[in-house]
Amino acid sequence: MLLSIQERTNNPAMRLPHGTVMTFPLVPGGSLDYHQDLSTHSFFTRNSVAMGRFGVGQGLRRVEDLRFLTGQGRYSDDIKLEGQSCGVLVRSPYAHAEILSIDLEDAKAAPGVLGVFTAEDLSADGVADIPCLVPMPGKNGSKIVMPPHPALARGRVRHVGDPVVFVVAETQDQARDAAELVMVDYGELPTVTDTKTAKEPGQPQIWPEAPNNTSLVWDMGDETGTKAAFDQAHHVTRLEFVNNRVVVNAMEPRGTIGDYDPASEVFTLYTGNQGSHRMLGPLSSVFKVPQEKLHVISPDVGGGFGMKIFVYPETVLVLFAARRLGRPVRWISERSEGFLSDTQGRDHVTVAELALDENAKALGLRVTTTANMGAYLSAFAPYIPTGCYGPMLSGLYAIPVGYTEVTCVFTNTVPVDAYRGAGRPEAAYMIERLMDAAARDVGLAPDELRRRNFIAPEALPFKTAFGETYDSGDFDLPLTEGLKAIDADGFAARREAAQAKGRLRGLGFASYVEVCGSNGEETAHLKLREDGGVTLWIGTQSNGQGHHTAYTQLLADKLGLEPAQIEIHQGDSWDLPQGGGTGGSRSLLMGGRALDGAADKVIERSRRIAGHLLEAAEADIEFAEGIFTVAGTDRRVSLTDVAKAGGSDALPEDMQEPLEDQHHVVAEAQTYPNGCHLCELEVDPDTGVVKIERYVVIDDFGVLVNPLLVAGQVHGGTVQGIGQALLEQTVYDENGQLLSGSFMDYCMPRADDLPSIELTMVEDMPCATNPMGVKGAGEAGAIGACPAVMNALVDALSPLGIRHIDMPATPEKVWRTIQDAQQQKAAE
Repeated sequence: MLLSIQERTNNPAMRLPHGTVMTFPLVPGGSLDYHQDLSTHSFFTRNSVAMGRFGVGQGLRRVEDLRFLTGQGRYSDDIKLEGQSCGVLVRSPYAHAEILSIDLEDAKAAPGVLGVFTAEDLSADGVADIPCLVPMPGKNGSKIVMPPHPALARGRVRHVGDPVVFVVAETQDQARDAAELVMVDYGELPTVTDTKTAKEPGQPQIWPEAPNNTSLVWDMGDETGTKAAFDQAHHVTRLEFVNNRVVVNAMEPRGTIGDYDPASEVFTLYTGNQGSHRMLGPLSSVFKVPQEKLHVISPDVGGGFGMKIFVYPETVLVLFAARRLGRPVRWISERSEGFLSDTQGRDHVTVAELALDENAKALGLRVTTTANMGAYLSAFAPYIPTGCYGPMLSGLYAIPVGYTEVTCVFTNTVPVDAYRGAGRPEAAYMIERLMDAAARDVGLAPDELRRRNFIAPEALPFKTAFGETYDSGDFDLPLTEGLKAIDADGFAARREAAQAKGRLRGLGFASYVEVCGSNGEETAHLKLREDGGVTLWIGTQSNGQGHHTAYTQLLADKLGLEPAQIEIHQGDSWDLPQGGGTGGSRSLLMGGRALDGAADKVIERSRRIAGHLLEAAEADIEFAEGIFTVAGTDRRVSLTDVAKAGGSDALPEDMQEPLEDQHHVVAEAQTYPNGCHLCELEVDPDTGVVKIERYVVIDDFGVLVNPLLVAGQVHGGTVQGIGQALLEQTVYDENGQLLSGSFMDYCMPRADDLPSIELTMVEDMPCATNPMGVKGAGEAGAIGACPAVMNALVDALSPLGIRHIDMPATPEKVWRTIQDAQQQKAAE
């Protein structure tokens, strides 16, 4: 792996010799090479001398990994409560059916059974439906249709896997055996599963209150101005394509355990999620109790990717049953069950049009999208293809005017919601495929068309046609450096060599941008312990990203501490009054700002004690690298000295207060990470097999706290994007049966599907809208990968006259596309 961190500078004193390789310590042990090719630019690594051993910018290995690798992680399935029981769901085998009758008698009489529950039981206990949290406004003032989402189906099932009956028994096996005894009589109904046709007249209606299966018609931009731009266009490129539905498949399946204390009337929920505080509002609504009566604990989480943000039916059911039965109830998903019940991602059908003038400068952009919601509206479902998708449609380009209309439709499928990137990957795929198609239409190289339309650095800050204001970046730089890194100049020779072997070779790229980082609110509480270490409680939630390591580095840098002195807690809703969880690449920016503010407050509290110990005025006390010093002298005390003194009765009474404080931050301006993904691949026309030969990523994430963590995030996201582009697809038949319901039928990317990912991170311009200078990195890989791979594939197939192919480009689909093109050519 080539991992570079580059920073351009015009300061001759900071220039390094050509081809310099600088090595920084990896802690503990090892080394990380930062390589700069200085043939055309000067580069310098930020704070390479001044930064501390564990501080910001260092490749500190993950401090949490020792615990995980030695089996000391604590996930949902590891939690065993005294007296716990086990729940199993009876799910609908039909995609659309009336529930005619339910016979529970044999199940209730089965060994070990504690309770068998239906929707009637939930209603009897006053349990409300699961709310959708974002009632997006519709076009021209129309209102969104938000049908009920009960935890157990009420009268009708609307997708395969819809929960109908909840069986609770002493053991998992007993619950499963009893569930098989539940007899449900269904009256099957016609189904609709196709996104494109769901809204057409005559299709089966899923909800009577949603004519034409339409939940929402939403728009953004200037419709009149966009039409005028197209009317005067010299050329219009039009492209219709599918952004395929995918199953999230986090490494750890969902799991949830409910408990209830009748004395305090407090519900306690243990569940691996993306933020314990995020669960409080919806659960308060469902159970009609104040949030103080809810205690949510999130243990270690093995991947979330957006799918674990939400309150699911199972979340409600374990709490309901725990209150009913007077003992804890657990439900742990099996993998095949997750295919039928976890929210899924993407699933758009889009028509995109780009208007160009005679110089191939963009005049306007028009995008019409149909987005599949599934059978119910999940928590953020209508926001993902509208508020997340629409603002990013113009990408990195200075397009003067644009307009988009999005129709959100119901189908008899599993609900769709946020999946890594949440709307931004769909937007990037649209504009980058459209740019490539337009370049081919007008006879320009794809990089040339992009350069003619990139937002220029001197135009920043720049407000796009869809309302976003980009603050920093040089958007041509990642493309230029990426083309050098992948040796674009030598591609023609490689293509010719591949052709001699009967292969088709293609080179493609995608210049992406996303909006992320600053959303919601965040809280951090920091305590200086008497041993000189600190304990941090913070409202974000690691799902495997390495939060503990990043926060450790920030605190080590701020307070002059060793990593071993820092203790971090996340996941308990009673630790803090508020927390924003993880999502939208927010944790470093929002969590980092919160902990920095808390550290400042603790330093100020400690400064008073330091002044007392040094017999100096508080205003004369300076703090740096863990040491309080009297300004202009060598008199000093350490933070550890202050911590020990803080617990002493010898201090003046007004100083005898805990050395701890809390800081709360509210989202401000967003960040806009950007970059370029480049892919070179070969196609075997006889089999349709696609092999990625090289993959290069150039990213601008602003200031880097930990390059290793960032690299891990980019690699993971890129693999997910490659998986969607070439392998993954959720397939339903005409009856709504899930045909890709296990890893036997749903193809996940594996190591032998992937090349080495050559990653360069360009510290070109720190983000100008936050004091840390950071830009989010958690979702970027998934945003750039799909269009880069598909642009490379279309480039490989272009000699055959192929202009487009939809994801996933499986061998069968590629082979059929080639056969069709060859037959058409032969017929001409």
